Amino acid sequence: MRLLFATLCALALSACGSSGDSGSTGNSNSENSAPDDRPTVALIMKSLANEFFVTMAEGARQHHSQNEGAYDLIVNGIKNEVDLAQQVALIDQMIASGADAIVVAPADSKAVVPALARAAAAGIVVVNIDNQLDGDILAEYDLRIPFVGPDNFAGALEVGNYLAATMEAGQSVAILEGVATTYNSQRRTAGFLQAMNDAGINVVAQQSAQWDQTAAVTVTSGILVQHPELDAILAANDNMALGAVAAITQSGRGDAIKVVGFDNISAVQRLIKEGRILATADQHADLLAVYGVEFALEVLRGGAAQANKATPVDLVTIDSLE
Repeated sequence: MRLLFATLCALALSACGSSGDSGSTGNSNSENSAPDDRPTVALIMKSLANEFFVTMAEGARQHHSQNEGAYDLIVNGIKNEVDLAQQVALIDQMIASGADAIVVAPADSKAVVPALARAAAAGIVVVNIDNQLDGDILAEYDLRIPFVGPDNFAGALEVGNYLAATMEAGQSVAILEGVATTYNSQRRTAGFLQAMNDAGINVVAQQSAQWDQTAAVTVTSGILVQHPELDAILAANDNMALGAVAAITQSGRGDAIKVVGFDNISAVQRLIKEGRILATADQHADLLAVYGVEFALEVLRGGAAQANKATPVDLVTIDSLE
């Protein structure tokens, strides 16, 4: 039966990828014959246009290649950060194909919960990574879905404190938020705000750029017009930090405005070394899905409680990269 499930998954994902309707990366071992007792774990991520999730997928595949006898892996994602309908469709595909576990980085902390409730009702183990699901909505559906991931507030607070140490009280900053309905964006914004408030630094603008680099260019350009005195920008992810840097450069103020981000993608590492971005936070994208997969396998073996599990988040600066 499990072989039939794996075959159906491969067929479904192949069809989805050929139509171009999703950001599917395919079944990582669709050519292998899986023994009947090998569980199928589906990794469903957010935007595959974001390097963070590409790195996450690569980490999961690497883990699977080292543990092929332990489980079968399906890797998938959506085209952009707000494609909720496609992420729900992917969850429903995995329910229909009989996956044993779903490890999900939800595009929205609330909207995907009904689909995950359907998965849980079908007996599928669900593990939440990256962006924590909303506790109130989970309670409405009587769901207990463990979150395996970093403390986004603590990570953002550390990045914000690092920025604040280079500034003076009374200076002005802006915050670029992610998708407003996502818990990780809310917690990172809260961490940034706490750091700025503690240091007596004025937050003069706080706007969403939807986790998107292009949107961040537009939003930052508008902020710079409205607040020409701006001294720094705190971006809730590195894609938006890159957009902020581009807008600042276009404005001719490249040396005057400091930028920090969150995620530690390679492009930002380069800009940190060049002195164009001050700092970011590393939540270890290459390991984040692995933590979720390992937790799901432990639950399937009956060896893990349905409780949250914290994962590392570390400050990245020019000193740590040298």
